[in-house]
Parts: sequence; C-alpha cells; structure tokens
Amino acid sequence: MKTIRFGIIGGGLMGREFASAAARWCHLPKMDVRPEIVAVCDKNPALFEWYQNHFPSVKQTTDDYRALLANENVDAVYIAVPHNLHREVYCAAIDAGKHLMGEKPFGIDLPANETILATAARHKDVFVRCCSQMPFLPGVQHIGKIIESGELGQVIEVETGFLHSSDMNADKPINWKRMVEINGRYGVLGDLGMHACHVPFRAGWRPRNVRAILSNIVKQRPDGKGKLVPCETWDNGTLLCETLDPATGETFPWTFKAFRIAPGEKNTWYVKILGTKTSVRWSTKNPKRLEVLRYDGGEQTWGRIDVGVDTAFESITGGIFELGFSDAVQQMWAGYVYELVHGQPKSKFAGCVTPAEANLSHKLFTAALESNENHSTVNL
Repeated sequence: MKTIRFGIIGGGLMGREFASAAARWCHLPKMDVRPEIVAVCDKNPALFEWYQNHFPSVKQTTDDYRALLANENVDAVYIAVPHNLHREVYCAAIDAGKHLMGEKPFGIDLPANETILATAARHKDVFVRCCSQMPFLPGVQHIGKIIESGELGQVIEVETGFLHSSDMNADKPINWKRMVEINGRYGVLGDLGMHACHVPFRAGWRPRNVRAILSNIVKQRPDGKGKLVPCETWDNGTLLCETLDPATGETFPWTFKAFRIAPGEKNTWYVKILGTKTSVRWSTKNPKRLEVLRYDGGEQTWGRIDVGVDTAFESITGGIFELGFSDAVQQMWAGYVYELVHGQPKSKFAGCVTPAEANLSHKLFTAALESNENHSTVNL
C-alpha cells in the first residue's frame, strides 16, 4: 500500500473530516494507496490537541503555513482557508512542489483563480484538485453512469442546487463568509456554488450565457460585540443558463440554485435531469431514493430505485445500508489519492473537481454578478 503524507492547512471542520476519513481507511479494502496526516497548520493552537490525541503520525503543528510547506516529510496538502487567502497559500503550496487539494471556490475571484491555474501550469508534476463530494454519493454515481451511457437522449432541462438554512436566524453573528473582503463578491455562489456545478461540468455541459438573480436578504448582523454591522454578501443565488451539450450539439436550460436562506432545508443537494429517453431526479432529502423515468413511447412512469452503499470505491459496509456525509467525504479523498497515484480517475464521475472546472465556475459566477447588476443576460 502506497502512503501519501499529508499536511492540513486549516484544521477546522473539514480538516477534521479529512483526518477522520484517513483514520478509518481500512473501510476501503481494495485501495492500494492511503493518506496519512503528518502535519497540521492553523492560527488557532487549541485545535492541535485533537489531532495530536488521535493521530500519532502528526509530527508537526504550526501556525505558519510556510513552515509546513518547507517540511520534506509532507507530500501533499489539504488547504481549507478563507477565500481571500486562496491565491497566496495555494500558489505557495504548488511552488513548493506539494500536491494540492484546495477548497472551493479556488480563489476569491477570477483573477485569483487564474493566477492559481497559471502556477499549476508551471508545475505539471504537481497534482491539483478542488473539493466537492456530491458526485461520490451513490445516487449521483448512478446518474453519472446514465449520463455516460447516453441513455438520456437529448437533454431537455437540468436543475441542480445546494440549499441550506444556516443563515435563517437574523441574530446569528456575522462571520468571514458574510464579509465581502474575505469571502468575495460572489457571496453564496463562491461558498456553495461548486456543489451545484460539479455534475453538469463533469458531464461536459457548458453554459453559454446566464441570467442571474442574487438576493441579500439579511443586510445587517450582530458583530458579537453588541453592535449591528453591514452584511453585504449575497445570501441566495438563482441562475438560469442556456447550456450546450457537446454530445448532441443542442442547448437546454440549466437552473442553478445556491441558497443560504432556504426555509425547511438543512443541507440539501439535488439533481434533476429531463431527457427525451431517460429522466432522473435525486436529492439528499432522501439519499437512498433515485427516481428514473424511461420513455419508450408508452406510459410515462417514474420508477424508484433504493440505492445503498454502491460507491465508486468499494467499502466494507453492506450494500443494503445507507451512505452518510462522512462516507462521501472519504470517497472523495479516495478519488483524489487514486487519481494522484494512477494518473486518471477510476471513472468519469469518480474524479475530483479539476482546475479547469473550477475556472469555469469562476467565469460563470463573474458573469452572474454582471447579470444581476445590469438585469441582463450575459454571455460567457
């Protein structure tokens, strides 16, 4: 078994999820490569105790990412820092020769993203990918196979989205994701948008233009010190794109939603694709349930498939059970290290977001800002 030694830069929520996934790598019995956490960097030293208590392999803890990147025992890094730091830290990691898994949106804006891509282009031996675990859920793996098979026929319409209600409470104190100077002008699009883009982009569908409506619903939030301060980032975004399917040369409407304020939603990803031959719909509301409609000229009937643990990377869990968020994260990391070692993803929808796909999301979100401002349709 080949071991990839990882450093984590940003040891918070998702850093711990990655470390937990690495700790239970025995869950994936047929993997020939595994990650090992050897270093952690964070500005909050209180986080180090958890890593040190659970991971004897962690030999370095530091508040300076440069010190971690200088560590010769680190092969690759996972970086989960605020968006305004992406360009600086991602480029430094690539220049240091460390393979990179970076959080979305892969740069606070399009110029930052293009700088990261240019840096990666100068280091072709460094493997660079962006996080998004949605396609690794079994229902989406099934959808990916249907897309690849050509069963859809001509695509009629696509809807994808990521909805949650974490900002429903107007008294919730402001944090960096609600600050333009740190989160960026994209607002919710930069924070959540890649999750809604991943499946269409991986399918090869390309937006030609966009009409966007962005909403800043809670315009002030408590600062935690007894005052109200401006909250200027976009809470919700709805995009309608004319989208090209290269397989048929035809275009179709793609409706994209990324909401931080979605009543009744905890953390809902969904995909709906209508085709002339086959249609599919799936949501994390009921992640086992994949609905499929196959049309052969007779009655139009939605059928239901209960998908269990039918994952890209085989696990020890029985196929009749359900997959959870942490399992999807582990599958994503399996996809990353597999492609790093083998040079290509195990299958089309078992690969992580590429730099080119991240760049396309930036072009879409930049056009969406212009569309919303000018109340117009903007070409990409």
